[in-house]
Amino acid sequence: MSGYMLSPSLGWIGGGIIAALLLVAAIFNVVLFIRRRNTSDTSLVACIRRSAIAVLIAIMALTPSVMATTTSRAINATDVYVAVDVTGSMAVNDAQYGSNDKIARINAASKAVTDITALYPNASFAGLSFGASASLDVPLTPDSNALTNWADTLRTEPTASSSGSNLDAPLDKLLVNLKATHDQHPDDSIILYVITDGEQTSSATRRSFSSLRGYINDGFVLGVGSTAGAQVPVTQVTASGNQTQAGDWVIDPSTKQPAVSKMDPKNLAAMADEISGRYIALNAKNTLSNSASKDASKRYRVSTTVKKRRRATPVVWPYAIAAGVLLLWEFGSWLAMSRRML
Repeated sequence: MSGYMLSPSLGWIGGGIIAALLLVAAIFNVVLFIRRRNTSDTSLVACIRRSAIAVLIAIMALTPSVMATTTSRAINATDVYVAVDVTGSMAVNDAQYGSNDKIARINAASKAVTDITALYPNASFAGLSFGASASLDVPLTPDSNALTNWADTLRTEPTASSSGSNLDAPLDKLLVNLKATHDQHPDDSIILYVITDGEQTSSATRRSFSSLRGYINDGFVLGVGSTAGAQVPVTQVTASGNQTQAGDWVIDPSTKQPAVSKMDPKNLAAMADEISGRYIALNAKNTLSNSASKDASKRYRVSTTVKKRRRATPVVWPYAIAAGVLLLWEFGSWLAMSRRML
């Protein structure tokens, strides 16, 4: 049969062990009948019936299934928004993520995004980058690969187009999208992650993130970089679209010396407090491998997606009916035998 397969609901180990034991029982029943056929009142029909029952249950343990194409998907009712700072300071090479190796802050952010997707299986994800302006690069989707692919391609703004760091740059875009998600799925758990070095170089006063509290269930502000800081490299985009460092340092106009960017824990903690969330400094010891939100939903909802998927649909009922008929036959035979013995 086309598309016919075995897909044990108890897993190949559990289902395989049960099926093997039942097949051994079926064979043992036949061997025992042959050895005792001259001294036992068990008939050939009874022997075949009992072995057939064991074989049918063994087949059901292996869960016969057919492959069916579907556009439906069960999605965990958790929506995770990730906002990543892509200002020039995120190119500074002073971050650590799970090791003592120094990497660019933007690369640490990329690793953190990948870990976030692993923390929320079957959830929906959205990716937003912010620098001089904010952009919703990945609209809310149940495809976690879309977010990890986006994270792998994250690049900082070219120095020529950078206008300094303004931490509230993603605020308006987040507010609009979080409200839309909350209105569309009011029973969902919405989790917000903001990844930045916390540096505010703009002269404008930073707006509070407290306006987001009404639309999220939990929030995290993730700090990348070091409080010691390091010099900010000049970055540029090549004709092919790749980002490179020009080999020079950004000059601080006030000192005429290479600018030094430092992670600002004070700003990061304040942002976390404004969303009633938690601030986590990412470094050699702290990663996101075990920092999933306790407010993640345990409920699921069915959604229709554009992508077609092949799904194994169990077809156990024919075997269950056959086994049921044989079991009733066995029970009837046992009753008849009991009455004769009385």
